[in-house]
Amino acid sequence: MLANEAGKIWMNGSLVEAAEAKVSVLAHTLHYGVGVFEGIRGYSTSKGGVIFRLRDHVKRLILSAKVYKMAIPYSEDEIVDAVVGTQAANDIYPSYIRPIVYRDGPALGVKNLTTKVSLAIAAIPAKKYLGEKSDNGIRAKLSPFRKVRSDSLPAMSKAVGNYLGSYLAGTDAQQDGYEEAVLLDSNGYLAEGSGENIFVVRGGTLYTPGPEGDILLGITRDSVIHIAQDLGFPVVQKTLSVGELLTAEEAFFTGTYAEIAPIREISHYVIGNGKPGPMTRDIQDVFYKTVRGEEPRYAEWLHPVPPLAKPVPRASRR
Repeated sequence: MLANEAGKIWMNGSLVEAAEAKVSVLAHTLHYGVGVFEGIRGYSTSKGGVIFRLRDHVKRLILSAKVYKMAIPYSEDEIVDAVVGTQAANDIYPSYIRPIVYRDGPALGVKNLTTKVSLAIAAIPAKKYLGEKSDNGIRAKLSPFRKVRSDSLPAMSKAVGNYLGSYLAGTDAQQDGYEEAVLLDSNGYLAEGSGENIFVVRGGTLYTPGPEGDILLGITRDSVIHIAQDLGFPVVQKTLSVGELLTAEEAFFTGTYAEIAPIREISHYVIGNGKPGPMTRDIQDVFYKTVRGEEPRYAEWLHPVPPLAKPVPRASRR
């Protein structure tokens, strides 16, 4: 994650240099994790830059903020325009775009509904999140840390505080030499990776945990389900045991930053023959064609980014 390569950042209606994008050390979000964010990808196509499923990401950002009682002072259209303007101003592809909604006023004390809600947007160069060879398979570890139940921290919200468990699971796996972790839910069933959803292939059917597994309903996950069904692959959302994962014919992670990463090994158990399987490869092929603008069936998923001809207008605070 090359956050140190951030150029211009959009903050509350203005583009500023990254070094000028400052928040108080007493900001409420910094102390209590009450913030929400999105991860969005920008890609280069033969017709110019695009942002993948931008409006779906913005809708989820607004929903996440609603769960945490944070009224974003910008409309959906204004946020879309701000993301496009930020991407255009930085002009980097492929990119990883990070909008974050936070309470930035100095405020200590957990109960806080009055501190100003702010929005910032950054765009940085995107590398392969799970490693440069992740398209050909990664090693993952079953994590000793469980996914938090949604009646404790709502999984449908992409909230800052929700990622403490992901941090523990991911760093634990990294220290043991794995590229990623697999978290189970509170009942011991398969949940997700530290920052991705997970799919397994068994008997020619594609399986993935459903909402009952306390997972984030990923936008790349949704894209993969559509692609798989259009390819004629049966897709089932259900609870999955550890045994069903370890004996799967294929398995892969999906995520905005991770894209589609085949899993070749789980905690020293080889998945299939240890190589990306045919269903994984077929889905990968369509997905990468889509983000390159080469798959007309999913052209509506690509939001064009026009060249920046003038300064990004300030969004009107509501």
